[in-house]
Amino acid sequence: MTVTALEIPSLQGKVSPEEWAVRVDLAAAYRLVSRYGWEDLVFTHISARVPGTEDHFLINPYGLFFDEITASSLVKIDQQGNKLEDSPFPVNQAGFVIHSAIHAARHDAKCVLHTHTLNGVAVSTQRAGLLPISQHSLYALNSLGYHDFEGPALDDDEKPRLAADLGDHRGLILRNHGLLTVGETVADAFLAMYYLEASCAIQVRAQSGGGELIPVPKAVMEKGYAQATASQRQQGGQGRLVWPGLLRRLDRIDPTFRN
Repeated sequence: MTVTALEIPSLQGKVSPEEWAVRVDLAAAYRLVSRYGWEDLVFTHISARVPGTEDHFLINPYGLFFDEITASSLVKIDQQGNKLEDSPFPVNQAGFVIHSAIHAARHDAKCVLHTHTLNGVAVSTQRAGLLPISQHSLYALNSLGYHDFEGPALDDDEKPRLAADLGDHRGLILRNHGLLTVGETVADAFLAMYYLEASCAIQVRAQSGGGELIPVPKAVMEKGYAQATASQRQQGGQGRLVWPGLLRRLDRIDPTFRN
């Protein structure tokens, strides 16, 4: 590839302020996924709905690594994964199958984040799924579905089953495949993935110790989740609380995601 992300002319001022804000947040999410070690080369995606539209989305330029992605290099596509504007970068249309199914079924799912992390895939292979064994897991288990493996998600025929298995949950474990989260904002989808991925990592480490695991009773899980969410709601939600700090961290490390 001869064109790099940093050589793309800035789109700031050429798109609406609302779209630019989403572009910056989505580029930040890609950078954070890379920094947290959740990427799988170039083979996963985070998509976000373009504000003010029903069937226009932003997605990664296929072939760029996540730590190269910028706000202006994100590609605008339609529900079928076709590019809507000129871009020097290709789009992995097949990789948008999962995202298009969820965006179409869930109007509130303005951001869809999908990963193939080692911890997530490891838990996705376990028949019991995610276990209630950590404080982190109470956030994930409160809104989590499962989808059986049907091979690489490249077939439109799978879309209705994906959407049905997600239902109104925030998270979905794709068995033998990976993890997926959705959110009203990029920040919400990222934070949901943080808790789901952390829960999987804790579970894999706990199981590797070989000792008997202590499950948290369902009543305690529900009470803990209710208490935590009530406290966070008073502060405007976790996205509002945590996301600005994550952006500040990226700005200190490498602010080029904003280009």
